[in-house]
Amino acid sequence: MSAKYSLEIVTPDKNFFEGEVEMAIVRTTEGDIGILNNHEPVVAPVSVGAIRLKIDGEFRDAACAGGFLTVSSEQVIVITDAAEWADEIDVDRAKLAADRAAKRLEESYDELDVLRAKVSMERAMNRIRLSGKSMDHSNL
Repeated sequence: MSAKYSLEIVTPDKNFFEGEVEMAIVRTTEGDIGILNNHEPVVAPVSVGAIRLKIDGEFRDAACAGGFLTVSSEQVIVITDAAEWADEIDVDRAKLAADRAAKRLEESYDELDVLRAKVSMERAMNRIRLSGKSMDHSNL
């Protein structure tokens, strides 16, 4: 059994997760980073993607909307705009968000609108991808 450490995932409206984990895999802007107990200190920007936690020998995935990661000797903290467990994702809502983003991309001429639509599309597609993964545990 792997040594555990304290992990906290915080969103603007709630403390999404707080507990002991054996491992976390977080998608940063430089690629995925696997974090085990006694990992060297790190501060890194987090990309839209998955956070994969190993808790008591079982993996659990969450969709993450980007943010920041800090690893210290005391704990690991992920601060993100939004987080959602893969098995709790409302796929219909995610598909509607992707459709809205696609429509905005077709209609937008303003650079800021295009950027916002691309970010919305990326987040929606991440949620859709992870929701399907939560049903297929063969790739854990």
